[in-house]
Amino acid sequence: MKTEDCFRVGSILKTKGLKGEMQIYVDFDNLDAIKFDALFVDMAGKMIPYFVQSIKYLQKSNAYLFLEDVDTIEKAALLVRKDIYLPNKLKPKKKKEEFTLADVEGFIAIDETHGELGEILEVQEYPQQLIATVKYQNKDVLFPLNIEIIKGIDIEAGEIYVDLPEGLLDVYLSE
Repeated sequence: MKTEDCFRVGSILKTKGLKGEMQIYVDFDNLDAIKFDALFVDMAGKMIPYFVQSIKYLQKSNAYLFLEDVDTIEKAALLVRKDIYLPNKLKPKKKKEEFTLADVEGFIAIDETHGELGEILEVQEYPQQLIATVKYQNKDVLFPLNIEIIKGIDIEAGEIYVDLPEGLLDVYLSE
């Protein structure tokens, strides 16, 4: 399993007790609504599967986790500060009314002047705006996601139509 076949749901914060229980930080909304019996831990870029023995949700973003074969504090300590993932097939589909601009990651950006720019690789949130990153002519190109630039979004086709400011691509391509 590769990282791109999974989605991140949180990370392991610390061990709890001597029998391998771990406290995890959950940063994926409604993880408790997803039924899963295994998860993946990112160990130096490799996705290592673990079967879940039990998971207890505490507050909104914390849970206690027991994994099969992780039955000592020493085994659990090896997993501390590691990200945890679930397979993409378990990711709940969003309803159209729940769609936000942060969800355009993976969409194909199409500019009115330059045509297809490429897949949006990342959407980063900065104060006052979201920034999309695409790989265009082997260069990382960043552009804001706002009302002036976005001309339309086709959720079904996975496309976002933009009108980039004149000269923006030239800045990246002239290096």
